[in-house]
Amino acid sequence: MSVAFTKEESAETASETMLPDRPLPEGPNLVTAAGLAALEQHLADARATYDAAMSVEDVNERRRQAASPFRDLRYFTERLRSAQVVPPPENRDVVAFGCVVTFERDDGRVQTYRIVGEDEADPKAGTISFTSPIARALIGKGIGEVAGVGGGEVEIVAIG
Repeated sequence: MSVAFTKEESAETASETMLPDRPLPEGPNLVTAAGLAALEQHLADARATYDAAMSVEDVNERRRQAASPFRDLRYFTERLRSAQVVPPPENRDVVAFGCVVTFERDDGRVQTYRIVGEDEADPKAGTISFTSPIARALIGKGIGEVAGVGGGEVEIVAIG
């Protein structure tokens, strides 16, 4: 009998296509309102991709195509379930979650970032996670204060 007709082959294929869960960050899942909307969009995209994969006729190909979106469905469902929306800070005297902070490094570089949740952080787009070392060093400090970051110092020059 050919291997193609045994249940073991199908079970092996199934186990190979069941991807492990994406790691969930520890601690609270703080998000901005925009971050919550982005999580909802990611979940909708994963659902659409999964639904498309489930329409594939070949069972093994269906499993392969559905593996990644199914993992994303599990991840984004959990991230939405645990999301805690943090409103924008009313007081901009000190750096807080949701603030835009501008600081100057020892070497003269000036950088501006918005402090956001872990899933919405993208340093290239000007956002950093509240759990990042630089954000942790800056939160609670005001304009003119200095924070130690990565063996150097940064001075806060603006909070928005």
